[in-house]
Amino acid sequence: MTAKPPFDQLVRYHGARVWRVCRAVLGPVDADDAWSETFLAALRAYPELPSGADHGAWLATIAYRKAVDAARARERRATPTPDHGDRVSILGQPGTGDDELTDAVRSLPDKQRQAVTLHYLADLPYAQVATELGGTPEAARRAVSDGLRTLRKRLAGPPSGGRP
Repeated sequence: MTAKPPFDQLVRYHGARVWRVCRAVLGPVDADDAWSETFLAALRAYPELPSGADHGAWLATIAYRKAVDAARARERRATPTPDHGDRVSILGQPGTGDDELTDAVRSLPDKQRQAVTLHYLADLPYAQVATELGGTPEAARRAVSDGLRTLRKRLAGPPSGGRP
C-alpha cells in the first residue's frame, strides 16, 4: 500500500483543478468560496480516505457538490433591488391617469358613458349592463358601440394629410 501524501501537497497539486470545477458551476465571483469549502470538507474526510484512492477525482467530486450546493443556496437568497421608495398605485384614482381619455369618457352622453364604464371597467356582460341601465341587451350593446365610436373620433386627433 502506498502512503497518503500530506494534505497540503494535495492542495498544491489539485487546487487549480478544483477551482476550475467551482468556476464552471458558479462563475468567477463565488468560485473562491466553493474552493475553500471543498478543501475544508476534504481536510475533515481525508483521514478516512483509503490510501489508494484517486485524489483528483475525489476532490473534483467534492468541488462539484460544494459548487452545486452554493448555486442552490444563491437561488434561495433574496436578491437586493434598488430602492425606489414606496410608490402608491395611481390606477383608478381620478385625476392621475390619462386626463384626455378621462375627459373624453366624461363628455359622453349619460347612457353611453354608463354603458362603456359598466362593460369595460366593471367587466359586465351586455345583459347585466342592460339590467343596470334599464333596457335590453341589444340597447346596451348599441350604447357601448356608440360610445366607443365617439371616443375614437375625439381621441384620434386631426386627420393626417393636406389639411389640419
